Amino acid sequence: MAEFQWRGTNKQGRDLGGTIKAKDRREAESLLERRGVTLTKVSRKGFSLNLQLTTGINDKSLSAFTRQFATMINAGLPLVGCLQILSRQQENQYFANVISEITADVEKGGTLADAMGKHSKVFSDLYVNMVSAGEQGGILDTILNRLAVHLEKNASLKSKIKTAMMYPAVVLIVVVLVVSALLLFVVPIFQQMFSDLGGDLPGPTKFVIGLSEFFGKNVLLIIAGVVGLIVLFRVYYRTDGGQKVIDTIKLRIPIVGPLLRKLAIARFTRTLGTLISSGVAILDGLSITSKTSGNRVVADAILKARTSISGGENISAPLADSGVFPLMVTQMIAVGEETGGLDDMLQKVADFYEEEVDTAVSGLTSTLEPILIIVLGLVVGGMVIAMYLPIFDLIGAVGGS
Repeated sequence: MAEFQWRGTNKQGRDLGGTIKAKDRREAESLLERRGVTLTKVSRKGFSLNLQLTTGINDKSLSAFTRQFATMINAGLPLVGCLQILSRQQENQYFANVISEITADVEKGGTLADAMGKHSKVFSDLYVNMVSAGEQGGILDTILNRLAVHLEKNASLKSKIKTAMMYPAVVLIVVVLVVSALLLFVVPIFQQMFSDLGGDLPGPTKFVIGLSEFFGKNVLLIIAGVVGLIVLFRVYYRTDGGQKVIDTIKLRIPIVGPLLRKLAIARFTRTLGTLISSGVAILDGLSITSKTSGNRVVADAILKARTSISGGENISAPLADSGVFPLMVTQMIAVGEETGGLDDMLQKVADFYEEEVDTAVSGLTSTLEPILIIVLGLVVGGMVIAMYLPIFDLIGAVGGS
């Protein structure tokens, strides 16, 4: 039997709390509900700190929660009942506690959007604003379904990018580990052997031995330097100017830059289209999408468009002037504005660029794979050949005599 800490309210709304023994969390919740307690938090005693520090809530789990929530609302279940059921179903304790706290806030008369807004680590501005629009329009189930679709597509895009980056990252790590092992453990053995034999060494062999000696004497300094550069990069990126410079460079990198641009456009158009179709004001929608674009250059272009709209102009002109968005995108947005179907047009652009991202990811993988294999072969093979050159010279000298 485990001991659980709990918080909740009775039928009169009075706050209660304490501990209870049960086999697991679900049994503890069941026992307390039989006593007439409306739970806001249940956590195993001794584990609450760990549960609060670790969230582990990704787009996939959030979209599953949203999809289930929409189904329950559409089936006619009361809002509080839906939240209580979803809280019990969560395997992630942190997420379960968050839903319990939201349930308590709703029971006290607050709106669902306001309750979710208190948990910004789980529910983004996009999520909260769409829920708010759904509550005000009486179409919460429809909005939640749209949110679920949006989260699923966003998770799919992230997964594709991670898959594309995985192979080069693994190869790079292998190269670093293999070269480090050769320099630290293999080359010194050859160096000792060549020293015992005497004679002059070929240039490539001298270079590799010198590199091995430098690496062996300064390995800790090199590691500290790499870590220091990473820290400095992250600190610089957090500054306003640094973020602009680095994100501009990202978009100009061959092969990778066009992929990042297409990804940002797909994310922007999908998010803005979803918000507008859900009844969120376009100015609020642009503010939200600027935060979720993933690139400062794109975000600045979106905010410039927002300023243009607030001044009574359209959205397409400033996006075209930014140089970030292709002509096809801005023209389709302009058509959407003129016809009153901006949300539909944005969704079509998003569909097109998501397909473009798929194609670009496949092309990136097929392009990088042979390049990385060649680099790995040249680096490792070059070092091995350099160390065997004196042996080949020795064999040739013996054969000639």
